[in-house]
Amino acid sequence: MSWEKELQELALRKELAARMGGEAKVRRHREGGKLPVRERIARMVDPESFREVGALAGSGEYDAEGRLTDLTPSNLLIGRAKVQGRPVVVAADDFTVRGGANDGAVGDKLVEAERMAQDLRLPLLRMVDGTGGGGSVRNIEIKGHTLLPKLRMWPLMAQNLATVPVVSLALGSVAGLGAARVAASHYSIMVRDTSQLFIAGPPVVARIGQNLDKNELGGSDIHTRNGVVDDEADTEEAAFAQARRFLSYLPRSVHELPPRAAEPGRAGEQEWLRGAIPSDTRAVYKMRPIIETLVDEGSFMEIGKRWGRAVITGLARIDGWPVALFASDPYHYGGGWDGPAAEKFTRLLDLAETFHLPVVNLVDVPGFQIGLNAEKAGAMRYGVRALTAVAQSTVPWCSIIVRKAFGVAAGGHQSAGRFNFRYAWPSAQWGSLPVEGGLEVAYKAEIEAAEDPQAKMREIEARVRSLTSPFRSAEAFVVEDIIDPAATRQALEEFVELAAPLREPGPRVFGYRP
Repeated sequence: MSWEKELQELALRKELAARMGGEAKVRRHREGGKLPVRERIARMVDPESFREVGALAGSGEYDAEGRLTDLTPSNLLIGRAKVQGRPVVVAADDFTVRGGANDGAVGDKLVEAERMAQDLRLPLLRMVDGTGGGGSVRNIEIKGHTLLPKLRMWPLMAQNLATVPVVSLALGSVAGLGAARVAASHYSIMVRDTSQLFIAGPPVVARIGQNLDKNELGGSDIHTRNGVVDDEADTEEAAFAQARRFLSYLPRSVHELPPRAAEPGRAGEQEWLRGAIPSDTRAVYKMRPIIETLVDEGSFMEIGKRWGRAVITGLARIDGWPVALFASDPYHYGGGWDGPAAEKFTRLLDLAETFHLPVVNLVDVPGFQIGLNAEKAGAMRYGVRALTAVAQSTVPWCSIIVRKAFGVAAGGHQSAGRFNFRYAWPSAQWGSLPVEGGLEVAYKAEIEAAEDPQAKMREIEARVRSLTSPFRSAEAFVVEDIIDPAATRQALEEFVELAAPLREPGPRVFGYRP
């Protein structure tokens, strides 16, 4: 018996599905500066590695004899592929078919993609372009009834965040569930000008009297500054490159360990670090060149650069080993933590804990931000959550105190409940309060009783400052070691060498955070 007829129909169905939304809609999509979904997948993953699942799903049209005459494919493509030789799961919206809105198969395919990533323990790449399964008003007439919101995929999405790396790329106007899928990831990217993210888009928002275009309402300039999205890219190709780079630092799942680079990396010239910190404690300096000098050349991938800017966060390698890196940025509030900085710190620490990344922390923290705005913004609540995350962390940790470490915020430079590596530079200074802010309180009566209060305060300050040298603290074993800044890379290499065997695969469970 020959199955030639069925094989011909199979080929026809695949041919019709490959048309996506049709020539006209694909052309308009390109004219809007966006790639068609199948081209996106081809450029994101390794050549010819994409194996589609559910390629035949969609809505068929038939003649009177029941023969297929046309097919509108599902507007969600899912499947398996490889990125830099490592397997991943891909879920990509097709905006050319019903604008990426829901059809009969999208919900099932969304669940299938999330479950595939979970059960195969593979990273998940989401390319979101549209509502991503949330449906449209047209569905009311098609179905004859309205649907009660039920996020069948959300339990799996939550499990995946605790199990496999999840990367989401917003590649068009994403709203509702599509926007939520972008935010519910370990790393998210928007494309400048061509992608937007909303709870509800401009036509809906206009009904409450806000007439805004798409970028004014939800462009990357908004969401990379508020922390909803981690980063932006100039082009889709650049976004794909950022996604590949992020995945390169992480294991396939929590059941494996982050891979070391094929060849150990080299660091830059270290000698200049001796003069990197100004002697004037009020002067700012650039932290990023210090980071780039200490880690393997070209390995630092900063994440969330435009929000929570008092803290620099990202992934890097030291001698080939991947690490999560934190650093203060004195150019923003002197490195003092506000709510967004603490939240950003917590997010990366959770990533490090989930995927077994050792932590390197370059410390210059004058404390939490102070003043009315900080109090109104709840800086203490976010700060306490960050400190609790530090106390709950179990990954190996190395802190380098490069300058200030004051107050409760600086107390979270590492967990006090276990052994950590810790070094200070000669430029370091620390205490419960900075000398500048604490003299007036601690010596109030003595200062007020003096004939010349200002002279008395200068006298007291000079006396107290003579005791604040980090070498005096080292005598009392307050700090384990003070090192030449030019020797920091050597100390970090020892840290990662000793930390690597301590990493243990498996899921992590965090306790309650206030």
